[in-house]
Amino acid sequence: MKVVILLVYFAVLIGIGLYCRKHATDVNGFVLGGRSVGPWLTSFAYGTSYFSAVVFVGYAGQFGWKYGISATWAGIGNAIIGSLLAWVVLGRRTRIMTQHLDSATMPQFFGERFQSRPLKIMASVIIFIFLIPYTASLYNGLSRLFGMAFDIDYSICIIIMAVLTAIYVIAGGYMATAINDFIQGIIMLFGIVTIIVAVLKSKGGFMAAYEGLAMITDETVSSAPGVFASFFGPDPLNLFFVVILTSLGTWGLPQMVQKFYAIKDEAAIQKGTIISTLFALVVAGGCYFLGGFGRLFSDQIDVAANGYDSIIPTMLQNLSPALIALVVILVLSASMSTLSSLVIASSSTLTIDFLKDNFIKNMSEKKQLRMIRVLVVVFIAISAILALIQYKSSVTFIAQLMGISWGALAGSFLAPFLYSLYWKKTTKAACWVSFFFGSGLMIVNMVAPQLLPAIMRSPINCGAIAMLAGLVIVPVVSLITPKLDDKFLDEAFSCYDKDTTVAQKTALGK
Repeated sequence: MKVVILLVYFAVLIGIGLYCRKHATDVNGFVLGGRSVGPWLTSFAYGTSYFSAVVFVGYAGQFGWKYGISATWAGIGNAIIGSLLAWVVLGRRTRIMTQHLDSATMPQFFGERFQSRPLKIMASVIIFIFLIPYTASLYNGLSRLFGMAFDIDYSICIIIMAVLTAIYVIAGGYMATAINDFIQGIIMLFGIVTIIVAVLKSKGGFMAAYEGLAMITDETVSSAPGVFASFFGPDPLNLFFVVILTSLGTWGLPQMVQKFYAIKDEAAIQKGTIISTLFALVVAGGCYFLGGFGRLFSDQIDVAANGYDSIIPTMLQNLSPALIALVVILVLSASMSTLSSLVIASSSTLTIDFLKDNFIKNMSEKKQLRMIRVLVVVFIAISAILALIQYKSSVTFIAQLMGISWGALAGSFLAPFLYSLYWKKTTKAACWVSFFFGSGLMIVNMVAPQLLPAIMRSPINCGAIAMLAGLVIVPVVSLITPKLDDKFLDEAFSCYDKDTTVAQKTALGK
C-alpha cells in the first residue's frame, strides 16, 4: 500500500513537470514563471520552500527535546516574522524594484542596484557554496523516515529523490515547481494535523500528554518542576536565537526572496500574505508543537547514541501503516519542494550572474536556458554525493547543517537587501562588509568555533547573531562610505512613485 501511494505521487510530480514545459521556453519563464504566478501558488511555493525534512525531523526533534512545549514559539515566529512580516516588508518592494532593474536573481539585483559586477559575482559564489550543506541536510532528514517506513538503504532514497526532482524541474522550471509545491503543501497541511492528533492520542490525548510532559524532569537541563511544559521552557535565551535564525533568516535567503520576484499583481500579494502566514502557523507551529512532546518517548529514544534526528521517527514508528505512509509523503513533499527551489536558485544564479559575460561572452537566451538545466543536474548530483559521503562517515545533526547555511546566506544578504529596497544611502562598501562578515563568521564557526565566544559556538546562535549584526553594520558603514550617484538612485527609486490605476475594490479613489 505504501509503495503504491508513493508511485502515484511520483507519477503526478513528473506529469506536472512535463505539462509545464510550455512555461519554461525562456530564462524568465524557467526561473520566474513569467512573473505571472498567482497568490495560492506563490504562497504555497514560499511555505513549502521554507519547511522541509530539516524542520520536521531535525529542528522539531532537537528543539522539542531541549525546550519542550515552548519550542512552539519557533513555529509562531516562523509565521509572524518569517511569513507575515516578510511579505509585508519585502513582497511589494521586491517585486517592483527587481522588475524595474530587470533582475531575475538576488546577485543580479545587487549588481544592478549597486552598479557592481564584482558584487554580483561574490553574491553568486556565496549562494552556490552555502546552499550545498542545506541541500545535504534535506537528504539526511529523509533517511531516518525511509529507514523506519520501508527498511531500505538510504542510498536508494537519495537517488530516487534526486532523479525525480531533476526530471520535473528540468522539464517545467519554476511553474512546475510552483504547481507541485501547491500539491505538496496541501499534503503537508493535512498530514501534520493528522499526525499530531494520532501521536497525542497514543499518549491518552492532549491533556494527558501535557500532564505527562509536566512531570518530566532533567537535572542536566533545569531543576525547575514542569519546565518542559512551561511557557518559555528551560532556556529562553537560546530559544530566542532559534526563533531569530528560523524566522528572520527567510528575509535574506535567495530561494525565499525570489518568490516575490514572480508575484503577478497587488491582489496576489495581499492574498498571498494571509495564505502564507496561515500555512506557516499550521505547518511550522504543528511541527514544533509535536516535537515538544518528544520526551514522552524517552524510554524508546537514546539521544546520546542516535542523535536528535532519531526523535521524531521514534515518535512515529508505532503509527498505523497508512499514517506512516502519510508521514513519508509529507516529509518527502516538504523536502522535494525545498530541493527544487534550491536548485533553481543556485543554477540560475551561477548561469546568469557568474558564467554569463564573465566566462561565456554573448550568451544567448537559448544557451542560458540550456546551461541552467545542466547546472540543475550538477547541483543535485553534488548535493546527493555529499549526502552519501556524510551518511557513510560521521553524521552532522540536521539542525547544525541548516544553521551554517542559513546563517551564512542571511547573515550576508539580509541587511543589504532590506536596506537597498528602502534607503537610497545604502552603499556598495556596506554590501561588501556584510558579505564578508556574514559568510566569514559562519566559516569560522564551522572550522574553528573555539575562537568564538561560548554563546556563538552553536551554528544556530552564530547565524542569528550574524543576521542581527548585519542590520547594524550596513547603516553604520553606509554613513561613512561614498554613496552612489544621485541621478542613478533617483531613477532606481522612481519605480515606487509611478502612478497605477486599480479597481475601487482594491483602493478607494479621492
